[in-house]
Amino acid sequence: MIDFFSTLDGSLLPDLLRYHEDSPMIFSSGLFFVLFLLFLPIYGLLGLSKRTTTLRIIYVVCFSLFFYYKSSGFYVLLLMLATTSDFLIAQALSNTPKDSPNRKKWVALSMVINLGILSYFKYFNFLLDLVVQAIAGIGGLMGMETVSSMHWEPWDIFLPVGISFYTFQTMSYIIDVYRGDIKPLRRWIDYLFYVSFFPQLVAGPIVRAKDFIPQIHRRPWVTRGEFGRGLFLILLGLFKKAVISDYISLNFVDRIFDAPTLYSGLENLMAVYGYALQIYCDFSGYSDMAIGIALFLGFRFNKNFDVPYTSTNITEFWHRWHISLSTWLKDYLYIPLGGNRKGRIRTYINLIITMLLGGLWHGAALRFILWGGMHGIALALHKGWSTLFYPKDRPHLKRNPIGKTIGGILTFHFVCFAWIFFRADSIETVNQVLTQITDNFHPEIILEFISGYHWVLLLMVIGYVLHYLPFSQRRAAERALTRAPFWVQTLLLVTLIFLVFQMKSADVQPFIYFQF
Repeated sequence: MIDFFSTLDGSLLPDLLRYHEDSPMIFSSGLFFVLFLLFLPIYGLLGLSKRTTTLRIIYVVCFSLFFYYKSSGFYVLLLMLATTSDFLIAQALSNTPKDSPNRKKWVALSMVINLGILSYFKYFNFLLDLVVQAIAGIGGLMGMETVSSMHWEPWDIFLPVGISFYTFQTMSYIIDVYRGDIKPLRRWIDYLFYVSFFPQLVAGPIVRAKDFIPQIHRRPWVTRGEFGRGLFLILLGLFKKAVISDYISLNFVDRIFDAPTLYSGLENLMAVYGYALQIYCDFSGYSDMAIGIALFLGFRFNKNFDVPYTSTNITEFWHRWHISLSTWLKDYLYIPLGGNRKGRIRTYINLIITMLLGGLWHGAALRFILWGGMHGIALALHKGWSTLFYPKDRPHLKRNPIGKTIGGILTFHFVCFAWIFFRADSIETVNQVLTQITDNFHPEIILEFISGYHWVLLLMVIGYVLHYLPFSQRRAAERALTRAPFWVQTLLLVTLIFLVFQMKSADVQPFIYFQF
């Protein structure tokens, strides 16, 4: 499969339309803005009449597939394969009697196809490495030198952008059809529209079929308030991603994590705080832009981030961070495992298993599994703590402001500590970062540090201030932008785009979650 796709290099296409691995098209790129501005007028015309609904759907599908091609090349064919197989399986499910055992077989076939494709592209090298290490270990115990010295070279497997997101999306569709929560779409083009819809295709949010499908055939109508909200989200997301996240990543965070021992403990600690802000601004910035762009097209998505670093406990954090993923894991993994219905111990085990698999979803490496395990254990501990000290018949105990403040500080720093495992390239790098912080802190260099990284620190302060800004003030800024004249809105957008291009590096900075 790898050889087949790699031969399709798009050499017959003009260079501007061809996929370039070193510069995938993303929302913050100039090419996307140009193409989207060209896309919008035709989309608007096709949305004026119900008679052009099918044409509008085909038009959006073509643009979405081109967008994905510009992100992952001819692996767009893999997306279409996964879409087609699940569409046909959903049809088979709808034609199978509810009491038939074949229904479970159709669901199993879908899971094998989806998880099989995902496992090959994302986990093949990781799983094979575990097998080789296990065989070598057994060989060593048995004194078989040839076996104990086994070595293999990882395969060069390209990871298609967003494969984890659209795989979870298609899996949830099949499960919902099986449960009877939704009826399967009758037209393949409608289902392809749902899976490939470009605002959420490559990095989420994971949109449920029951929320999205009813909107497909509606005429795309956007009120002035929705237009203003969409523009506000696009501007905010672009600023968070292309200004704050990219700048502190390139000029500070990446340098520290690439060589922690070359920097003091103070610099390593600030890099941890910097990465916490970077990944939030990167991913929530993408989600903001995705939701805003979808709103421009008349589609309403649910919120994906809700100021997560204001959480006062780890459970609240996961109600606010990557909401579409956390609710997916809850509905399709935690609850089927038994949820909290089978006693306290089983509840804690289910939480840990869910988060371990959530960590593995993020990446095929031990550090991601450790990251998920830490969050799972923390969720289990908080569940037990709440049960013991905050019983349901005494809810006033949770309103203690001092306790909330302490809880917020502890939660934020636990999340930051876990981010070290998420960001580091290896466990060795994790050890180096922690060693530098504990053994070589050197607070006496703080003035020199501030002087040398003043722009980075300024953006970090701006980022955290924006994050902790009261909701009422964010809402007021959104309303002000909505009421502003069109020329003011345009000027703000052009100014921000100009700022982005002034601050950007020569290399395109992909969204962090593109790798997942």
